[in-house]
Amino acid sequence: MSGNGNAAVTAVSPKPLTLATSVFWASGATIGPGLPPFVAYWWERLSVVEENSPKMRVIRVGTRKSQLARIQTDSVVAMLKALYPSLQFEIIAMSTTGDKILDTALSKIGEKSLFTKELEHALEKNEVDLVVHSLKDLPTVLPPGFTIGAICKRENPCDAVVFHPKFVGKTLETLPEKSVVGTSSLRRAAQLQRKFPHLEFKSIRGNLNTRLRKLDELQEFSAIILAAAGLQRMGWQNRLGQILHPEECMYAVGQGALGVEVRAKDHDILDLVGVLHDPETLLRCIAERAFLRHLLYLTGGVWSLDGSDSMQETMQATIHVPAQHEDGPEDDPQLVGITARNIPREAQLTAENLGISLANLLLNKGAKNILDVARQLNDAH
Repeated sequence: MSGNGNAAVTAVSPKPLTLATSVFWASGATIGPGLPPFVAYWWERLSVVEENSPKMRVIRVGTRKSQLARIQTDSVVAMLKALYPSLQFEIIAMSTTGDKILDTALSKIGEKSLFTKELEHALEKNEVDLVVHSLKDLPTVLPPGFTIGAICKRENPCDAVVFHPKFVGKTLETLPEKSVVGTSSLRRAAQLQRKFPHLEFKSIRGNLNTRLRKLDELQEFSAIILAAAGLQRMGWQNRLGQILHPEECMYAVGQGALGVEVRAKDHDILDLVGVLHDPETLLRCIAERAFLRHLLYLTGGVWSLDGSDSMQETMQATIHVPAQHEDGPEDDPQLVGITARNIPREAQLTAENLGISLANLLLNKGAKNILDVARQLNDAH
């Protein structure tokens, strides 16, 4: 014992102010060959408890390697750290199929999980505990065993135009005849070709940094189309030349929102991330995903139709979120791949029904025939 009455630590320095340390100090023992058996036993047992307790756990977060993906993941981790300051978070970045195949248009690749498959494999093998995605990259039907445990507050969902420096101040309408506009999205190209027939649309692949470099350096494109939310998150608002409102180009289902994917049966992680649900964003995205899933289900679609109409006014008029709900803790069904135990079930079902109703309305107006022709044209090219 030292002069102040504390135990002398001779082999290992125990962490102060922990349960195991307190028991050790209270015993008046030292760590080493002479440690009494009962103290050694409890030292070992309590140390195991501490290392496996929630406050000591390291939460591993999967993400893509791109700068935008890291910024988005960092924003989610920052929110979780603010809510759970005693937890540690480790970010694990990896490349996906969509990141590796850069010489083919997305609609031609034929893979439904271009930007999610490798991340989901890591989730399945318990290499990560949760994955942060752009919600628009997640299919409306997830692989078995996975769920979207949180949908964060949505940024601007609209598409945006970034112009080559020599065309700054222009709009798509005022670009010269035969100007080439780059986009990796069949949805964007199809809508804008009809709206602006004097323009030509060509595929451009790569992350945001790569596409902007191609625009500025190759002299091949007069403009490119990107998601406004991505530009804003990257801090590139100064490159935003034109916002395309839904009447001009309908944005993708879930665009502008971040989704946190987890293992469906990992209730601890579901509880951890569930507090990140933004109720308004959640309900809008349930409606949009239900619309897309129903439309593709009834038309036999297996390719990614990533567009939906803006449903803001309809949803504001239709969906009411009550302050309280009656769902119990075990009532945990998914809707369009989403688990939201802290959001009223009635509101979620209303949102889902709204999306299905809109899909049926379009199908009754001939959407199936349009999708069939579009699919044939895509396959032919």
